[in-house]
Amino acid sequence: SVARELHMVTWNVATADPPDDVTSLLHLSSPKSPDLYVIGLQEVYSGPLRIVSDIVFDDPWSQLFMSTLAPRNYVKVSSMRMQGLLLLFFSKLEHVPFIRDIQATYTRTGIFGYWGNKGGVSIRLSFYGHMLCFLNCHLAAHMKYASERVDEFEYIMNTQTFDCKKAPQIVDHRLLFWFGDLNFRIEDHGMHFVRSCINKETYNLLWSKDQLTMMKKKEQMLQEFDEGPLDFQPTYKFDLNSDTYDSSGKKRKPAWTDRILWRLRPKVSLPDEQDLYTSNMEYSISDHKPVVGIFTLELRKMYKTPLVRLQPEGDWSADIDAMVVYSPLQPFPSSTWDWIGLYKVGFSSVLDYITYTWVKDDEVAFNEEVIQVYVSKEEIPVRGGECVLCYYSNTLQCIIGISEPFMVSNQWIHLSEDCMNKDLVSHNCVS
Repeated sequence: SVARELHMVTWNVATADPPDDVTSLLHLSSPKSPDLYVIGLQEVYSGPLRIVSDIVFDDPWSQLFMSTLAPRNYVKVSSMRMQGLLLLFFSKLEHVPFIRDIQATYTRTGIFGYWGNKGGVSIRLSFYGHMLCFLNCHLAAHMKYASERVDEFEYIMNTQTFDCKKAPQIVDHRLLFWFGDLNFRIEDHGMHFVRSCINKETYNLLWSKDQLTMMKKKEQMLQEFDEGPLDFQPTYKFDLNSDTYDSSGKKRKPAWTDRILWRLRPKVSLPDEQDLYTSNMEYSISDHKPVVGIFTLELRKMYKTPLVRLQPEGDWSADIDAMVVYSPLQPFPSSTWDWIGLYKVGFSSVLDYITYTWVKDDEVAFNEEVIQVYVSKEEIPVRGGECVLCYYSNTLQCIIGISEPFMVSNQWIHLSEDCMNKDLVSHNCVS
């Protein structure tokens, strides 16, 4: 089996605009780089104008994570947005052809399921053949609604379905991560005792009165979930732009509202271990602090080769039509809507292609092993640069093959060289 590192973040951002920098949230200065990032946000600003623009463009939070991770060779494989709930799934480029059966969905709870202010968004997929599901929830607020929170969670678990024979429901996945602003509070203890435990870092004295811990004793469904020890400060509720707990008239009691849990079936050594479970105190744009969970997943690779191998044929530049050669390595459900995209190295998502060509329309030759497809020179970037080709399967809704990086030569250089070589008069040359 192979160890894969998963870096998870949950953060209620309280409608704030993104910070300038998420380097420390993503541990980008750490020597180890994770294989996967899963980021769940709650209360992303969703006023009517913002919602309309976010339908057309990525929201500012997605843009920030994409622009931070893309230069490090991470691709946004999937995302799901429902009102203020946002879930982002990023993978290192090398794993992308092994992430299949991707589906995303959402469930509204909240005020009679109206206007989706609470609920859950999920992304499920097969990673090297293992069924994983990530469920980002924002559950009912306030101290007295602990059992309503459990009801909402069970409702989300029972109603979300996927078009997948192996795992039609959330419970059918081999590994499920449940995280978000789950809104569970600390009962019974007075404010003075809670704050004194936080100041002395004796968090364990508060655990028995954490509502989620208490509910686990009663609720069968919750007992199937594991969670690391809450060895970090409660992440709610802070005065904005500070590390001071609520000093307003309401003086809300601190609580571990923001959590990351997981459920494994059958109980084997996956995730092998949770390497880190902590809050990140340096971000203060919200009344919640973000929580980070890092996991090592011990995975046996169910398959080692992508479904398709593809490569550019000959030199690529904007002067001449180009050729792609691809060969299926295993049977897969191909369709007339399959396409091959040309991407700059460091692209941020499947939709970030420079150009694409339909696979069936542009086939020029066919034999058992190798299929050739033309790309018109008009579609090739004039500026050139380092690129990759990706084969996108419409049926599987994912990239199933990626070429090695290759150079697309710069058209202007070609033209200038021609000018010099032929010693043409300067006004005929493009410089």
